[in-house]
Amino acid sequence: MSLHPTLDPQLTGNVGLYYCCYRLSLMGWNVMPTARNARGVDIIAYSRDASRFVGVQVKALSKRNPVPLGTSLDKVMGDFWIIVNKVATAPSAYIMLPSEVTERAHRGEKEGRVSYWLQPADYGKRPAIPS
Repeated sequence: MSLHPTLDPQLTGNVGLYYCCYRLSLMGWNVMPTARNARGVDIIAYSRDASRFVGVQVKALSKRNPVPLGTSLDKVMGDFWIIVNKVATAPSAYIMLPSEVTERAHRGEKEGRVSYWLQPADYGKRPAIPS
């Protein structure tokens, strides 16, 4: 087994999800991943005293690529978005508000099909959270 394997999309998503859970836990949050591939947020986190709850959407990438957002921006939900790129080699995490995701989303159209993307320059406007 290679130290830096090439991961399929599902494993890339898992690595990004659990990386976020790990980092949030180190910051003092209690975290729970939700059901995979279910509509909604990916992580529910709450403060140590349970006075604050947040829903987090995680997007994980193997490289510093655009983030696919789907055919509509209706799936942009939660209190925060965390985009993690280079998950198998040197993860970098970027935190955004859902409003920032929708404001910065690029609309593409090919053969009559619409899709939305978040370009690296748009999610990388904030400094990455150090590993």
